[in-house]
Amino acid sequence: MRCTILTLALPVLLAGGGSLAAAPPSQPSLISFSAGALIVQKPQEYDDSWSAFWLLDERPESGWATPKGVVTPQVIVIALPERTVLKRMEFDTASTDGDGGRGAKDIAVEISDSSAKDGFKKIADVTLKDRADRQSFPVVAEVPGRYLRLTVKNNHGSAEYTELMDVRGYGTQLTHTPFTDISGTYETNFNNFHVRQQGTSVTGCYEHKEGILTGGIEGRIMKITWIEGENRGPAVMVFSPDGKEIFGLWWHEGGEGAPAGTWNGTKKANTVGTCPHWAGGAREQMAQDLSQSGRTRIYGINFDTDSDKIKDESKPTLDQIVGLLKGQPDWKLTIEGHTDSTATAAHNQELSLRRANAVKAYLVGAGVEGARLKTAGFGATKPVAPNESETGRAQNRRVELTKG
Repeated sequence: MRCTILTLALPVLLAGGGSLAAAPPSQPSLISFSAGALIVQKPQEYDDSWSAFWLLDERPESGWATPKGVVTPQVIVIALPERTVLKRMEFDTASTDGDGGRGAKDIAVEISDSSAKDGFKKIADVTLKDRADRQSFPVVAEVPGRYLRLTVKNNHGSAEYTELMDVRGYGTQLTHTPFTDISGTYETNFNNFHVRQQGTSVTGCYEHKEGILTGGIEGRIMKITWIEGENRGPAVMVFSPDGKEIFGLWWHEGGEGAPAGTWNGTKKANTVGTCPHWAGGAREQMAQDLSQSGRTRIYGINFDTDSDKIKDESKPTLDQIVGLLKGQPDWKLTIEGHTDSTATAAHNQELSLRRANAVKAYLVGAGVEGARLKTAGFGATKPVAPNESETGRAQNRRVELTKG
């Protein structure tokens, strides 16, 4: 019982100063799940499929709804990944259910620099149209903060539900705080999840269908590939500010549209633990992947935006590859660069090749013979996740190594 999404080619002005102008693809939402934002105070919810969590997934088809008969004001508090100044807010309501009237209407937007409970200052009062996406509003005050509070006051007349599909915020992050080591054991909906962080690389296992994970971490965001025998796919997980909870989305390899499910858990021990089917570390997992399938996917090599400059935080991951190659002197590898679909195909291909060459240059500089290494750039031609949201695009930006 879903509605057709409203697509507009040109901005349409709304009463109260808002518009339906979309953000440029290169401008990410700073209050999205993929940026590291989390809901820390939930409103009343219809069920998990209509949780406030889906307000942050950057998919206008999914969203939040109240239980039936609840149309009273509702409060949602979002923990931002960093101290941030927001300059513009966007809201989606085109895909609300029913015959109309359920979409959120009047919303107060406040921000706090002190806590999720107090210190809030108003930055906007918005009035939304029913069933329209990309409703954009400038803030009335640029106030720095770490917590965003939305008070949804009413809807457009429904006595059954209030619904809101997506919320985005644009502005400037003022801080970039290194996150603590996330190594440990987590109790999740896929049983115990053992993860070891080595620099920006993460590897591990989970006690469900002999699951293996390999990936990387950037800030509070962990991007991994999960592997269960012949089945695999990408996942993105965000850590709570205290590092004790994880909230994740996962897909099947090449899956389109909505994620296949959520992957959430709570830290139960700082010790990593192990599984009989796990190689035990980043270098060991890369060696096992290359020996068994001839390919390994790496998310621990991070680049500056739209650049081939490798971030300093990636050095431990690169050093793991150096150690692997020095331990396997007969191996020859191809370094593959992959991007998301932002920008043109030609630009993406060129950028992906430059990034692959940058990795090769580092390895050669660390003592690996250049003749053992080839490079290739595939741009956005081999996605492993949907490119329709920043969460999927983050999975598609990666380096892969192939043997032979």
